[in-house]
Amino acid sequence: MAVISPLSAPAKRMITSAKETGKFIDATQGRKTKAVIVLDNDSILLSALQPETITKRFNEYGIAPERISEEEVD
Repeated sequence: MAVISPLSAPAKRMITSAKETGKFIDATQGRKTKAVIVLDNDSILLSALQPETITKRFNEYGIAPERISEEEVD
């Protein structure tokens, strides 16, 4: 699992591809997308929470998502 910024071009391509293949989950409830979570099964989940908040909450439950910079997404 990885948490990435939705602003990079590679992230936008991943979102488009996930929509086309049916591996797309929009959990923003109409709010602005602030984080993209890449799941282990290659599904893409959009979140309105900040990446730091997501990482903190996962860590509270013993789950360690990767934080990937925009340079690493390419």
